[in-house]
Amino acid sequence: MANELFFIKTNPTIAKINLFNKIDREEEQMMKFLPDDARVSLEIIKKKVKDSVEHLTKDELSTIFAWFNSLYPSDIEETKTQLFINGIDLFYEISHKDRVASFQQLLTDYENYSQQNLEFIMDSQNFNQFLLYGIFITDIASEEKGSVNMLSHYLKTDHPTLYSFAEGQFKKSPEIENHSELQLSFGELYDLTRFYKGSIIKLDQ
Repeated sequence: MANELFFIKTNPTIAKINLFNKIDREEEQMMKFLPDDARVSLEIIKKKVKDSVEHLTKDELSTIFAWFNSLYPSDIEETKTQLFINGIDLFYEISHKDRVASFQQLLTDYENYSQQNLEFIMDSQNFNQFLLYGIFITDIASEEKGSVNMLSHYLKTDHPTLYSFAEGQFKKSPEIENHSELQLSFGELYDLTRFYKGSIIKLDQ
């Protein structure tokens, strides 16, 4: 089970130059994080980055993360800064295994409902709909505890079908672990992506 979820926006144009050149300059260091056929894997990654960083697989992107983390082992903010400079914007994260598990369960429920697979690379519009579902169901859970969230109140009039689904899911499973923390995460993710049109990458570590 993953301990962290990272949410990423990419800039393929910047990555095509900066990330490609960084990998090219520091091949030996990066190859330490690649499997036995490191040279072949490295060339595949370089080719994909040159084309579009969004063509990387989950394992390939995880390798790049591991490499950057090794460069700045005691400074996560510097790691994020250097990733950003190289076209990878780690704009949000959810930590703690229990919260990640709860988030993933809500995602699975939504995928079953929408018949959409939101694994790894997601269309921002589809991701936004999932976030609305997350806002609704965690707010319903909070209302049961006597807390009211105005964001959900305003959004539900524009998305009645999605709100009804959240109500039905809550009735079937009223115990949502870490609902108050998830409520905050869903709201923040919604604010950070509501007007974004590109792809969003969800990477678990």
